Amino acid sequence: MKNLQQLQRCRFPSKTCISMMIMVMVMGCSTTTNAFQMPISNIRYSLVNHIQQLQMVTLNENDVYDADKAEAQVKKAQAMAQKRKRNSNGSQGSMTDKDDPEWKFFDTARIHVSGGDGGNGCVAFRREKGAPLGGPSGGRGGRGGSIILQCDASVNTLAPLRNKVHHRAAKGRNGIGKNKDGQKGKGIVITVPPGTVVRDLKTQKLAGELREDGETLLVARGGRGGRGNAAFMTPRRTSPKLAEYGEPGAKRWLSIELRLVADVGFLGVPNAGKSTLLAAASAARPKIANYPFTTIVPNLGVCDIGDEGAGLVLCDIPGLIEGAAGGAGLG
Repeated sequence: MKNLQQLQRCRFPSKTCISMMIMVMVMGCSTTTNAFQMPISNIRYSLVNHIQQLQMVTLNENDVYDADKAEAQVKKAQAMAQKRKRNSNGSQGSMTDKDDPEWKFFDTARIHVSGGDGGNGCVAFRREKGAPLGGPSGGRGGRGGSIILQCDASVNTLAPLRNKVHHRAAKGRNGIGKNKDGQKGKGIVITVPPGTVVRDLKTQKLAGELREDGETLLVARGGRGGRGNAAFMTPRRTSPKLAEYGEPGAKRWLSIELRLVADVGFLGVPNAGKSTLLAAASAARPKIANYPFTTIVPNLGVCDIGDEGAGLVLCDIPGLIEGAAGGAGLG
């Protein structure tokens, strides 16, 4: 029964391995029955039982252990555990990432900008009366439109960027014959308030900052138009039949940040409803409970008045009681 014990210790047998072991065991039983000191029928019955047990302990349907898959499952479980821990900490109190002691509050937005693709070059030849060998006359493709951020002092929130996330400029037109270039694509100008900081969403690399009214920042350049066959004519190649495709425009996700300065502050005694008023008037979600000093740091929210970016920045200030200047309450 030594072979059966070895087969039982195997944790990932393949179908070919099981078939070979069956053939070896059956052939051994038919020739050397006395060596096993038991009838052949009992040996075959025991072999079937062991095979059934091995099929029950197979690791997966393919009978192969994938170490990379197991490692990925462990990492996924760890990530889910960390996410549940963060959520539980956020439900118990204010999150330290947002409510930092320096009280740095930002109005944020995330947008995707795509520059327009350049137009394709044209392959054409001049065919006119009196000019039988006019030569190549294919024009260039037009450049795609670009996306520009412009600082506007009349805007004080990032509400328009939150309402429209994807911005795509128009692509350039293809070149045509008679050496006519394609039309350029129309660009897009996005207005942002002063003090806007632009970062790449993936790398968090600073792209620029708009401080004064009228400043511009190019965030997605349009693709260059392809050259027509007229640009490839040389003294040795007088009739080229090739042209270029237009280049694709730049595409990226951007993180827009605006440091907020409160326009209106809610000041009052504890449990007066300041956080409830802030949650009703803006998209902020401060902690609300039925005990005093629920709010321990100021909470900011943006109340959007219109779609043009006009709005008010509201601030929920922690409750004040008598003697706060002497250290009572939160001080």
